[in-house]
Amino acid sequence: MRKALRSINILAFPDVQLLDVSGPLQVFASANELARGRGLAPCYEPRVIAAQAGTVVSSAGLGLVAHALPSARTPSDTFIVAGGRGVHAASCDAVLTRWVRQHAAVSRRVASVCTGAFLLAAAGLLDERRVVTHWAHCNELVQQYPALRVEPDRIFIQDGTVWTSAGVTAGIDLALALVEEDLGRSMALDVARELVVFLKRPGGQSQFSTALSLQQDDDQFGELHAWIVEHLTVDLSVAVLADRVGMSERSFMRHYRARTGKTPARAIEQIRTEAALGLLVDTSLPIKRIAARCGFGSEETLRRSLMRTIAVTPQAYRERFSSRNSDLARS
Repeated sequence: MRKALRSINILAFPDVQLLDVSGPLQVFASANELARGRGLAPCYEPRVIAAQAGTVVSSAGLGLVAHALPSARTPSDTFIVAGGRGVHAASCDAVLTRWVRQHAAVSRRVASVCTGAFLLAAAGLLDERRVVTHWAHCNELVQQYPALRVEPDRIFIQDGTVWTSAGVTAGIDLALALVEEDLGRSMALDVARELVVFLKRPGGQSQFSTALSLQQDDDQFGELHAWIVEHLTVDLSVAVLADRVGMSERSFMRHYRARTGKTPARAIEQIRTEAALGLLVDTSLPIKRIAARCGFGSEETLRRSLMRTIAVTPQAYRERFSSRNSDLARS
């Protein structure tokens, strides 16, 4: 007997963010393609839905062909609400928010991508839940909906049957996690490889990298940060860094902290830690070699840094997030 397809309904609206829809859609489509390639039946029935059937124009100007909303009482296996600049108008549509609330109640799981969290919140589905949205809108979300427990530094969050994700490409991370929950790690990893993305991003599940978070509008120290990333094992003392940017040590320390909110030593530790996390996930290098390659000097120094920054040991992090199936060297 053929197994029933899992229905994936992705809600779009005028001025929806294109990648919020197409990213998750492609993840589920790729899972189907891989299943067919193995002689198996497809697993998902993904489709785009909207308040009215027809073309929904995204904020990028590209039209999406959408199906009409199903009956609110017809459940989806997975109901996903996309985000985008049109989400606030959608959230003010009383008919749509009522449909979202009713449909979510009968669906197995509910998710939002990026600012789609605003529509779920407007429908009353996120009260008292841990949630995330695009980092630039987290403050707005918590101010508008104070009953939510917003965690801004996350790629995605699962709270019971409700999932929320950060901005734009994070919808792909979310969809991969849903595939992993449904079909197992092996299939999710194969989909990630097919799409040339990480199954688990280096640096844990943080929304943005250290180098990105250090950037400012004028990016005064952007070239310095890029150089640090490429020279983690060299002398990165204040004297060396100040010389590279043509400042005195005192002036460099003052300007650097004013621009980044961190001391140079703290920023370098975070950059080194992030590099080490990537190697722990994507290589089988011994931890001692990773420590040396990232400029920590010793495995113990790396271990202390990880415990201080993310409260986990290198080996525990590797076991939790590694995309490899084989046992990896411990030291």
